[in-house]
Amino acid sequence: MLVLNNIEAVYGGVVLALSDVSLKIETGQIVVLLGANGAGKSTALKSISGVLKTEEGKLTAGSIEFEGRRIDNRNPEDIARLGICHVLQERSAFFHLTVEENLLMGGYLRTDQTALKKDMAKVFAYFPQLVIRRKQNSGYLSGGEQQMLVIGRALMARPKLMMLDEPSLGLAPGLVNELFVILKQINLQEKTTLLIAEQNAGVSLAIADHGVILQNGKVGFSGTAAQLIDRRNIKGYYLGDKSGGNQQLQNKTFYR
Repeated sequence: MLVLNNIEAVYGGVVLALSDVSLKIETGQIVVLLGANGAGKSTALKSISGVLKTEEGKLTAGSIEFEGRRIDNRNPEDIARLGICHVLQERSAFFHLTVEENLLMGGYLRTDQTALKKDMAKVFAYFPQLVIRRKQNSGYLSGGEQQMLVIGRALMARPKLMMLDEPSLGLAPGLVNELFVILKQINLQEKTTLLIAEQNAGVSLAIADHGVILQNGKVGFSGTAAQLIDRRNIKGYYLGDKSGGNQQLQNKTFYR
């Protein structure tokens, strides 16, 4: 479905954020990008969705293909129309709109009103907490509810590929586990391919098929989720210290 071919990205024409990064994602997979802050996870997602070009960064080498078509030369709105939804780390809900209005905005490209209503009901089934908030302005939601909302809004577009940037950031551990269980359900029931940038290795690898560890903008390791969970020297790639220990990957009970 998605192929990154040796991409390189810079900010301000000087700072190298990604270098020679390659990645392949098959239809229906869940792939996680792991790494510490500044490893290049967000930049990779922004490169795919085209958002990088609207900021101070840009791709300077390589190519990106989605379903056999090159997309790194397209605008973000064109990429979205191809079926790629990018859930940003900032949880960018429209705070002046209600929960229901936010969800409708997710389907703004669609004209099938009956199907839209069915999909909204489906979002509320995944996230029942949003039902009681549906007429409230989203600015009054908690952080967890806002995360549910922006994921639900992305679902309303019926994406082929949904990319999520640090979905666990700032959430209580219990809510994080609940959220990732729901993401796995979405993957299975909606046949939505997921690319998730995360620092929480334990919970993300528990639902994933494949994982990639970025270190200083480069691919440090790539393999199946099981390989990453079992591999002892992952701690070095993940922390940037080949001798250190990664507490997030140790003493962990996985529900995969």
